[in-house]
Amino acid sequence: MWGERKWRLKDFKELNVWRKAREATLSLYRLTQPFPKEELFGLTSQIRRAASSIGANIAEGCGRRSDGECVRFLNVARGSAVELEYHLLLARDLKLPPVGTFSTLDRQLDEIQRMLTTLIQRVKPVRRSVGTES
Repeated sequence: MWGERKWRLKDFKELNVWRKAREATLSLYRLTQPFPKEELFGLTSQIRRAASSIGANIAEGCGRRSDGECVRFLNVARGSAVELEYHLLLARDLKLPPVGTFSTLDRQLDEIQRMLTTLIQRVKPVRRSVGTES
């Protein structure tokens, strides 16, 4: 049964976390452009997929009919941000990104993860115990 949303998200394009995720995705596409061609279907693809998944899941969550569904997609977005963090650590260990780039991206990802955590807490539906009144 679909319940009314108790908390309305704005259009996803108005969310600061979506804007930051989009900026990070664009930066990561540029960053991975010079990666070795043998990484095109490996690390390059994984980084780009995880990065674009963050914003896409935020958008999809905003389009869902209930707070619970929205939270599910926001959690997926957060999981993609953590996955991306891992791929960037791997790229750094392989010495693929230019020196200094990693720390900037790491800070951006940390901020996105914190913003998603806060948004999830704000949207998370209140669970009621059986037998309690509304």
